Amino acid sequence: MKWSPQDAMKAYLHTLQLCKTHFNDQDCTFGTRNLIQPQCMEFISALAAGNQAKLMVQITSDQGITPLTIALAVAAKHTKARFICILHQLQDIEDCKAQLSCYNLEDVVELVHGDPCELIMGFKNIDFAVIDCKLEDYLRLFKIIDVNPRGSVVVASNLERRRNGASFGEVVKGRKGVEYVTRSIGEGMELTRIRLCCKPQKKRYKRFHVTFES
Repeated sequence: MKWSPQDAMKAYLHTLQLCKTHFNDQDCTFGTRNLIQPQCMEFISALAAGNQAKLMVQITSDQGITPLTIALAVAAKHTKARFICILHQLQDIEDCKAQLSCYNLEDVVELVHGDPCELIMGFKNIDFAVIDCKLEDYLRLFKIIDVNPRGSVVVASNLERRRNGASFGEVVKGRKGVEYVTRSIGEGMELTRIRLCCKPQKKRYKRFHVTFES
């Protein structure tokens, strides 16, 4: 994954502006809770855009559209990436589109509904994924999701709802030829970055001849 500082900065500033503009906007809320909350969202958006992620997938539980949806949608808008949001519960897709329209992002997100474990099988080499740990089958999703081994990022949200302490990195650590690093980012979120292991290069010795003329 090649890093683009320009796209990262654009996505960061765009998400930050949405946080400032809509934080007190009552038309884009779920009840009394604002949709956009400045909790690592700018970082997530910048990371996805900066890494030039071409395929992004978010799997939600019962929350529908979340701040993470907005963050990834902003990144997709700047990089023209494909972004699929899998809705586990039977949310009204038109209502979700209306919420996204508050941020002019309704045309960026592909909203689909169904069993996440079945739907995720249809996507290969995912560059950036967000998985809600409130889902009962989140561990199975960790095991079956097909991420890009050359460079990908998986964000696990709602960690406090996990039934055990397994992280995505711990699930993939047994895969050959892959290395990973997992870090906590903000409250209740964890980020795992995956890439191929670099094979140690053999040292090459150069030989040269010196000729002395008498």
